[in-house]
Amino acid sequence: MKRLIVNLLALIAVVVVNTLANTLPINGLTTGDISNRLNVLFTPAGYVFSIWSVIYFLLLVWILRGGLRTQQDRGVYRNTSTLFVISSLLNITWIFMWHYELFAVSVAVMLGLLTSVIMIYVVIKRNNPTFFDRLPFSVYMGWVSVATIANIAYTLNHHEWNGFGLSSVFWTILLLLVATALALHVRYHEHDWVYPLVFIWAFIGIGVRNEGEASAVVFTAYVLSAVITVGIFLLRKKDHSKIGFGSKKLKFK
Repeated sequence: MKRLIVNLLALIAVVVVNTLANTLPINGLTTGDISNRLNVLFTPAGYVFSIWSVIYFLLLVWILRGGLRTQQDRGVYRNTSTLFVISSLLNITWIFMWHYELFAVSVAVMLGLLTSVIMIYVVIKRNNPTFFDRLPFSVYMGWVSVATIANIAYTLNHHEWNGFGLSSVFWTILLLLVATALALHVRYHEHDWVYPLVFIWAFIGIGVRNEGEASAVVFTAYVLSAVITVGIFLLRKKDHSKIGFGSKKLKFK
């Protein structure tokens, strides 16, 4: 019960701070106001960020599920509480770094958030997870992966990095290719088809945002969305008895 309360309070704190960031707003600017200040081609359209609502809902269900008597003693929940609190604190810290325009620091915090979510993901899959045990963190890890790339791109743009003389279109296409490789890597090696779905969602949003401005980026984003979609169905290891790192078979229940 104590673990349930701690996790629930951590999630509530994250949701409250993220809400206040856009309703107060913190430092007089919403999260989107800052994001839209620079024309960073890797940034998706505004509607894409609604995925946070999905993430928070899935995390809430995961926390409440972990409070059930049948689930309380499972390592999936018992061994992840501290990491979840840490990830929540990093999520909150990132909001303040972003809103007070400490962008280089925000990148470091975002990398910390990504690391903490990856660690939760790893712990979960080492403890005989069901599909629903891993689902929230597949989505969360997917989105934070995309957000980390976007955060780095924004920070470099803010500091007027010249990209070694290469165009922003070139670098955006390169980032899309790297992100695609990451999505397909996790799909293949972790037997996780949810994680790459987040990249498809983000890529389509990147295409929508750049319509009429950067046709090469739009084309690449849509094509790579299709590539990931095909990869979800085709990239399957023959041995499905493991999901990596010594885990047992992933059960769908």
